[in-house]
Amino acid sequence: MTLLAIDDLQTHFFTRSGILKAVDGVSLSIEPGEVLAVVGESGCGKSVTAFSVLGLVPNPPGRIVGGSIRFEGRELVGLPARDMRALRGDRIGMIFQEPMTSLNPALTVGDQIGEVLVRHRGFTRRQALTRAEELLDLVRVPDPRRRVTEYPHRLSGGMRQRVMIAMAIACEPKLLIADEPTTALDVTVQAQVLDLLASIRARFGMAILLITHDLGVVAETADRVAVMYAGRKVEEAATARLFADPQHPYTRGLLGAIPEVADDDPAMGRDRPRLSEIPGMVPALDAMPPGCRFAPRCPEAMPVCRTAPPALRPAGGGVAACYARQDDRPSLEEVA
Repeated sequence: MTLLAIDDLQTHFFTRSGILKAVDGVSLSIEPGEVLAVVGESGCGKSVTAFSVLGLVPNPPGRIVGGSIRFEGRELVGLPARDMRALRGDRIGMIFQEPMTSLNPALTVGDQIGEVLVRHRGFTRRQALTRAEELLDLVRVPDPRRRVTEYPHRLSGGMRQRVMIAMAIACEPKLLIADEPTTALDVTVQAQVLDLLASIRARFGMAILLITHDLGVVAETADRVAVMYAGRKVEEAATARLFADPQHPYTRGLLGAIPEVADDDPAMGRDRPRLSEIPGMVPALDAMPPGCRFAPRCPEAMPVCRTAPPALRPAGGGVAACYARQDDRPSLEEVA
C-alpha cells in the first residue's frame, strides 16, 4: 500500500489582496521506506505542501480547498484536530526548518524530547528522560547524559538539529518530513546530518519526504525527485534519471546553477565555467502569469506556453509539464 498519497492538493490563502494559490493542484506519492525529495526555489509551495500534510496551515488565512491527502489509506483532509494531533509526532514526524525557533528556549532538551513520548506513548517523565538520553545517543550527540539537562541555547546549530531529529523519530514514525534539514549548517555538519538521516532510515525503515532547494542534498539521499514551481509540480522522475536527463527547462536551470570543481585540476588555477542562472524571480502569488508559470523566465517558451498551462505528461522516463519536452505532447489544435 502507498504510504502517502497526495492528489490534486489545493491550499489557498485568503487575504485582502485576493486568493493566493500557494499549492495549486499538486499530486505526490511516497512508498514505505522511500525518500522523495521536493525541490524548488523559495516561494514554490514546498513547505506549504508539507504543512498541509501535517494539518499545520494557519487558518485563517489559509486552508485546504480541494484535493486529497491519504496516509496509510486514511483521509487527512477534514480530519478532526484531535485526531490530527494524535497522528502528528506519532505516525508522522517532522523536522522543522530552523531548530533555534522550533525548540522551546524555556525547556531542557530532555523535557522537549520526552514530551513526545509522554503524549503519544504514555511514558512517565522518568521513563521519557531515560529514552531521551538514548535518542540523543542514537543521533550522535556527544555526552547525551549531560546534554539531556541543557537548554537549546547551550547547543551548536548542528546539535540543535540533531535534537530536532531525535524528537521527530522518538515514536519511530512511518513517515518523516524533513523541511530544509541542512539549511544554515556548514558543509561538514550538513554531511553528518545527511549520513544520520540515511542511517535512521535504514534502522527504522521509515519513508522520508525531503523538502529542500539544495540539489546536492537530493543527489545523496533521494530515490525520486519532484520539482515544484509557483505552486505546481513541473517534473518528477527517479533521481538518477532526472540528474542525467532533466526534461523541464526549470529543472535544467536548477541543475545548471550547481557549482562544480574540476577533478583534473588540483591547483584549480584555470578558469572554470561560469554558473548558469535563471533570469527573473518566482512570480508573486497574487500575480501569476497565464499559461505556463515559468514561461516569462523560460528560454524555450513558445506562444502556446503563455496562453495554456501544460499538463503533466510522460517525458524522458518521468513526467514533465512542458510542451517542448513531452513524449506524447498534444498538437496546438488540442491545446486550443
